[in-house]
Amino acid sequence: MTRATLVAALVTYAVAAEPRLAHGQAWPAPAGAGSVTVATQVIDNTGHRLSDGSVFLSPVTGTPDGRSRNVSALVELDYAITDRLAISVGLPYVFSRYIGPGAPPFIERAVDACRCWNSAWQDINASVRYTLTDGPVALTTSVATGLPSHDYEWQGEAVAGFGLRELRLAVDGGVRLEALSPRLAVLGRYQYAIVERVLDVSHNRSNVSGSLSVAISERFSVRGGVDWQRTHGGLRFGSIQGNLIVPGEFTTDALFDQHDRLLRDNNVRVGGGLSYSLPRVDLFMSYMQFVAGTDTHAGHALTFGMSVPFQRH
Repeated sequence: MTRATLVAALVTYAVAAEPRLAHGQAWPAPAGAGSVTVATQVIDNTGHRLSDGSVFLSPVTGTPDGRSRNVSALVELDYAITDRLAISVGLPYVFSRYIGPGAPPFIERAVDACRCWNSAWQDINASVRYTLTDGPVALTTSVATGLPSHDYEWQGEAVAGFGLRELRLAVDGGVRLEALSPRLAVLGRYQYAIVERVLDVSHNRSNVSGSLSVAISERFSVRGGVDWQRTHGGLRFGSIQGNLIVPGEFTTDALFDQHDRLLRDNNVRVGGGLSYSLPRVDLFMSYMQFVAGTDTHAGHALTFGMSVPFQRH
């Protein structure tokens, strides 16, 4: 398992506005090792999936509507305090734009009506990782927080985020498949996010992901896998047909105003990534594609960037 692969996996997780093929570092870096990472992610939200998984169609054109785009830029610092204990901190700046082509599916806000780019600093993300076991099998636990950097706009499609505090508890595991090939490794992660309640509605979530990593050479690695999200609680928006009709469980004006935050967002996404190590910098890229889900956005995400490692003696 190369360092570049681990850097790419970590940054893919950190920069995403939504959970993606996310792995922290199962194998620890040596004490004093760190990195400064600059990454960009482009998320194309191609439409909305309703509570029965169906695509929201424009009542005017009969085609999928409600498209938007997010472009995030992240700077992150990661540092290993000891051979087992490491910390990281990062802050993304997010550009968002509602594309349409029609009006937003459920309610039109000022940030969407102009069809222009809106931008803001998003959430400060900080984490502490501790490695329990190292070697062919590695297990690392982590605690992370997401804190809004300021009171930014969160209602609408073209916004930076949800503006909510989160506490994320995770376990990362890795197994080197040395019996098959020293170039192969399986990575897995479980994360439970405790999200700030809104109108006393719980909407914590679990993310489970797994991937296979292949070291093509000492410098070049590729990986592919799947990410599954389940929201514990939240509210369903309903569907066009069936027993639960739009607006579903958003039965009051107060709940409807909070629907962006409170959706029971369940989804499955697949994707892959690659990384290449140069003498003084690691380059990485990854792609994620929505394959199924309810009360969520469909779409895809492209992440790319570079990480500059350093070592304090």
